[in-house]
Amino acid sequence: MADQTPLDRFKQALTGTARAIAHEPEVEVAWSADSPSASGKNFRVPLPGRTLPPDQAREARGFADSFALRLRHHNEALHAKNAPSEPTARACYDAIEQVRYEALGANNFAGMRGNLASATDLRTASDPISRAQSADDVPVQSALGLMLREKLTGEPVPDRARAGVEMVREFIESRAGTDFESLALSLDDQAAFQGLALDMLRHLDLVVPDDLDEPSDADDGGDEEEGETPEEDGDEQNEGEGDPQTAEVAGEPSEGDSDGEDQTETTSDQEMTEGDPDDEGEEGMMPVRPNRPWTDLPDDFNYKAYTEKFDEVVEAIELCDADELDRLRAYLDSQLTGLQGVVTRLANRLQRRLMAQQNRAWDFDQEEGMLDAARLSRVVISPGHSLSYKIEREQEFKDTVVTLLIDNSGSMRGRPISIAAISADILGRTLERCGVKTEVLGFTTRAWKGGQSREAWLADGKPPQPGRLNDLRHIVYKKADEPWRRARRNLGLMMREGLLKENIDGEALLWAHDRLLARPEDRRILIVISDGAPVDDSTLSVNSAGYLEQHLRKVIDWIEKQSPVQLVAIGIGHDVTRYYKRAVTIMDVEQLGGTIIEQLADLFEVD
Repeated sequence: MADQTPLDRFKQALTGTARAIAHEPEVEVAWSADSPSASGKNFRVPLPGRTLPPDQAREARGFADSFALRLRHHNEALHAKNAPSEPTARACYDAIEQVRYEALGANNFAGMRGNLASATDLRTASDPISRAQSADDVPVQSALGLMLREKLTGEPVPDRARAGVEMVREFIESRAGTDFESLALSLDDQAAFQGLALDMLRHLDLVVPDDLDEPSDADDGGDEEEGETPEEDGDEQNEGEGDPQTAEVAGEPSEGDSDGEDQTETTSDQEMTEGDPDDEGEEGMMPVRPNRPWTDLPDDFNYKAYTEKFDEVVEAIELCDADELDRLRAYLDSQLTGLQGVVTRLANRLQRRLMAQQNRAWDFDQEEGMLDAARLSRVVISPGHSLSYKIEREQEFKDTVVTLLIDNSGSMRGRPISIAAISADILGRTLERCGVKTEVLGFTTRAWKGGQSREAWLADGKPPQPGRLNDLRHIVYKKADEPWRRARRNLGLMMREGLLKENIDGEALLWAHDRLLARPEDRRILIVISDGAPVDDSTLSVNSAGYLEQHLRKVIDWIEKQSPVQLVAIGIGHDVTRYYKRAVTIMDVEQLGGTIIEQLADLFEVD
């Protein structure tokens, strides 16, 4: 169609190719700002930029190819029947199976091989193996999967994970022996492959004989076609840029498709136990967002930091030199291409609402003035009634300041942090145009899994229940009194590799809240842009379960019930209404105009 965007045509090509690879005509592909996932025949893949940068397009294709290969070559019933129950062994078992069905595609189609490699690189970027400092830090399922992929496809270990794999390679190879070679001969037979995989896990002492029943060599009767590889339709799309003429046109999936399910490639141990920093969860996505039911805070709950000596409040320019900041801002601007209309529409709508509140109000039921149209029936029925008029009067409009507090955690990497930065840019410029002062802040930590705070705790003999054990990093991107044109380039810092680490939301809210209370304006609004719950492994591993989440809920409850600061949250790809009473969720910046506009306008209503 003539009015389709390149992104629409790309999704149609992606959907058609996924259907061809999977041999499933009902497959649907949708974009996601969250972790890529598959639920049955519904795939959610990373949303590329509007101009379809080649690297982002390959990542989207890679995840779509992986999900389609799983649908075609993977028998879930057989997989579950033989799966070990121990969490680490199950994670390895799942990772090995993912390598198997992806290798079936990579070994037969060069285009698919490149796409799958891009998806693996993206997964590895957020995997703890890329940050491992010692062999104990390396998730065995990640290392085992990458080593097996190297053996089955010839693809090298991604650069980010190479150091981590080398820390454990000798140990794995000495135990596995010839298991890798045996697995390579059974790629197209899932049952035989699983039996050999379990043998390898036993050799690695990850599975003991009592942990599972002996695997059956018989297929459970699934309708998979184990020996087949993707047809030529899949190769055509993977070799080129996704020609829509070779793909079936897919309708738009519904908004709810697969939203609550994350079926990437491992299953049972996906939710990380908060007390164990080494349980990295599925595919090493870090940090994991817990989604547990909430109960009332215990009366004796008390939050503390072991030490605040290493915390820092820093301006964006102090973390990055000016030249690099300019380059990062230019990259962010490239993401804003085509969104100028969104900014203009949002600014105009909000400005009209605010100007109407500033300039006009009415006193009703007056004895004289303008005839009130709402009282017209009264005038007809009782012409002598004297209270049928209204008088316009000037209305006092409170001076206002807005703080945008942005989650700079590792789980925001990629599209979510781009959406957050673009949202801040749009909202900041819009509010300034409306004469509302705006402050932009960010929060993360200085280190992964504890920094100098944890080292101090270790040096002190590990006293029990130490409280928060990481060094906070609170970033000032823009001060309230600073003009937007002077601070706009600072938002580019969010695009910098290595900035995004862990997040301690409760203390960040208190910091932003205290800055607002120090302001002279009559109305103070705090807008939190986040993707879920607080996570800091070093703290959660040595304190009670839910320690950070309980503190966050306590802070939110206090601000919402007792503070003069008005609080609203924007969830990026995650529903944050379980924390905040006033919250909206967006998957893309284009949704700002239709969602946050009403929330903002309501906050500006006169008390």
